[in-house]
Amino acid sequence: MSVLQRRAVAEFVGTAFLVMAAVGSGVMASRLSPNDVGLQLLQSSIATGAALVALILALQPVSASFNPIVTLVERALGMVDTRTAMGMIAAQFAGGLAGAILANLMFGLDAVALSSHERAGTGLWLGEIVATAGLLLIVFGTLRSGRTERVAFAVGGYITAAYWFTSSTSFANPAVTVARTITDTVAGIAPASAPAFILAQLLGGAAGFFLIRALYPAVPALAADAADRKVLS
Repeated sequence: MSVLQRRAVAEFVGTAFLVMAAVGSGVMASRLSPNDVGLQLLQSSIATGAALVALILALQPVSASFNPIVTLVERALGMVDTRTAMGMIAAQFAGGLAGAILANLMFGLDAVALSSHERAGTGLWLGEIVATAGLLLIVFGTLRSGRTERVAFAVGGYITAAYWFTSSTSFANPAVTVARTITDTVAGIAPASAPAFILAQLLGGAAGFFLIRALYPAVPALAADAADRKVLS
C-alpha cells in the first residue's frame, strides 16, 4: 500500500469513527436523558472529545486530520502536496458518510434518513466561524510551537469545550456537516442548512489560517521536523 493510500485509509477510518462518536453519542444521550437537553449535550460532548483524543493518538503517525479545512490549511502551509490533499479530503467525506450510516444502523434506524433539524441564523453561522478558526488555532498553534505529541489532547479538549461555548455546538468540519445531513437524529442537520454552515467553516478556516501565519511566522525546528514527516497530514 502506498503512502497516499495509507493516509487515505487513515482519514476514512478516523472520520468515520469521529462521526459515529458524534451521532451515536447523540442518539444514546437522547434515549438515556430524554427530558434533559443540557445533560444530553454534556454526554455527547464528552464522548466526542474523548473519541478525538483516542483517534488522533492512534492514527497521527499515519494521518489524523479528519477535517477538510485542516487539510486545506496543511496544503496552504506546504505540509502536504495537492494530490495528497485531494485524496485525503475525498476520504474524509466518504468516511463521514460511512460513519453516519453505521451510527444509524447501530441504533436500529434507517441507514440513510435526511435530517429535518434546521440550523440557520446569523448567530449559528458566526458560531461556526468562531469554532473553525479556534480549531485551527489549536491544531496548528500546537504543531508550530513544537508540541506535536500534545495535539490530540488539545484538540479533544477544545472540541469538548466548543460544544458548549459556540451557538452551533461546533461542527467546524465540512465532512462531518455533510455526514450529519443523512441522520434524522438530534445530531443531524437539514440538507438545506448545510451549505451555509460549510461556507461559515470556510470563512473560519481562512481567518484561522491568517491568524496562524501572524502568530507563528517562523516554524521552530521541532515543528518543522514534524511537518516534514507529515505526522498530522
